[in-house]
Amino acid sequence: MSESRLLDGKVAVITGAASLRGIGMATARMFANHGAKIAILDLDASAARDAAATIGPEHRGYACNVTDRQACQAAVEQIVADFGAIDVLINNAGVTQAVKLLDIDSESWDRILDVNLRGVLYLSQAVVPQMKKQKSGSIGCMSSVSAQRGGGILGGPHYSAAKAGVLGLAKAMARELGPDGIRVNCVTPGLIQTDINAGKITDDKRGEILAGIPLNRLGVPDDVAGAFLFLASPISSYITGAVIDVNGGMLIHG
Repeated sequence: MSESRLLDGKVAVITGAASLRGIGMATARMFANHGAKIAILDLDASAARDAAATIGPEHRGYACNVTDRQACQAAVEQIVADFGAIDVLINNAGVTQAVKLLDIDSESWDRILDVNLRGVLYLSQAVVPQMKKQKSGSIGCMSSVSAQRGGGILGGPHYSAAKAGVLGLAKAMARELGPDGIRVNCVTPGLIQTDINAGKITDDKRGEILAGIPLNRLGVPDDVAGAFLFLASPISSYITGAVIDVNGGMLIHG
C-alpha cells in the first residue's frame, strides 16, 4: 500500500466505529492503510480507544454522543488539539429497529431520528468551521438503500425516513459548503453483513434477498469502506452532493 496511498497525511473522524466487525471500523482500517490518522468516535470512550489501538498507536478514540451538540463540539475541539486538522468526516453512527408503521411509538421515532439524522447535523456543525478554516474537507454520510426503496429489508419506516433525511441534509450541505472547498456525499448500502444483523436473517429470507441482488451476494463492510475511501480522497475531487449505491444492484432490480 505504500505507493498510491490516497489519504496520506489526512486526519479522518469516523463515528460509530468501535464495533470491530462493523462498517465504521472497516472504513477506519482502510483509511489508515491509505495513510490517514484516524479519530474514532463512539458512545463508549474505552471501546473507542481500544478500537483505535487495534489499528495502530497513532490513532485515537474519543467518547461522543452524536445526539448531544455540546459533546460533538467538545470531541471536535479535542481532535483538533490532538491532530491539528480534520480533513475527512464519516457520519457512520446509526441505529435501526425492525417495526411496522403502526408500532412506531414516539420514543422509538425520536431515538431512530436522533442518532441517524440529528447526529449527522450536530457533528457536521462541529466539524465544518475547522474545514472552512482549512478551505477543504470531505464529509461522507451513511444513508441506506431503504431510504430509496422505502425499507423492506430490516429497518422500519422511521429508519427509512431518517436515512432519506440524511440524503436531503447532505445535498443541502453540499450546495452550501461547496464554495468553501468542502464536499459532502452519501453512501447508500444494501444489506451488509455486520454484527448488527447477524442471526436476524433466516435462510428463506436470505434466499429471497439474494434473488433481488444481481451480484448474488450480500455485502461486507469493506464494500462500503471502499466507497467512503473514494469519496474521502482527491480522486473524487469534483464530486459533491452525490449518492453512491453500494448494494450489489438491489436498487435497479426492484
